Amino acid sequence: MKRLAALGLLALAACGRGEAADDGEALRIVSLNPCTDAILAEIAPQTLVAVSHYSLDPRASSMDVADARRFGATSGTVEEILALEPDIVVASTFIAPSTAGALERLGIRVERVGIASTAEESAAQVRDLARLAGAMEQGERLAARMLEHEGATGNRPTALLWQQGGIVAGGQSLVAEQLERAGFANHAAMRGLGQGAYLPIERVLADPPDVIIAAGGERALNHPALKALPDVHYASLDPALLYCGGPTVPRLAARLAAIRAELP
Repeated sequence: MKRLAALGLLALAACGRGEAADDGEALRIVSLNPCTDAILAEIAPQTLVAVSHYSLDPRASSMDVADARRFGATSGTVEEILALEPDIVVASTFIAPSTAGALERLGIRVERVGIASTAEESAAQVRDLARLAGAMEQGERLAARMLEHEGATGNRPTALLWQQGGIVAGGQSLVAEQLERAGFANHAAMRGLGQGAYLPIERVLADPPDVIIAAGGERALNHPALKALPDVHYASLDPALLYCGGPTVPRLAARLAAIRAELP
């Protein structure tokens, strides 16, 4: 009964908050997804009340953890969210139906953001969030940065983007698109491997690409045998550049372009 009473008080607080926002007070947004955390922190930090707990973990965050700590954080429970008195909750499409349903029944708007498979789709999500947060100019600036890199021309060396756990970047993904735009041919996709497929080191050594891009610190990805392969360029990439779209896209494009420029 005490728990129900507390939820009732929080619900009243949430309702009051929504009315206050309509009266001209600053919009309050809680983000439950590390990808939307990074977007909103860049384009509308004044509206962002809390980010997801993932953004406080360097292994999962797409934004600088020090920047993430400027905001509150939540693990995504209804009680935590209500205590923050948000007007809008931004979540992934994987939000638990029970959580989304409870929030909506309490009068809190829930916006779901899916996984973008191209830079254009990710830029559209940025514009949608900018509209939601009343930050159209800032959103347009970020979207322009995401789309400003033109596709490279000339010969296309094959590149294997090899990630933690031995998985690869296959086709039909934002990462694969960025590889192509940087001037590489996707080694994994050319061999019929889909996004997230497992590729053991033995197969890499037996059938190496022109470029190995290791995104992670585990032993297999950094094995001396990989760096000893003749005529194979070895490069590293911060795995945090692969988690999300949004502000990550121009940073990933710049790193891939730098790797491409290192080749003869």
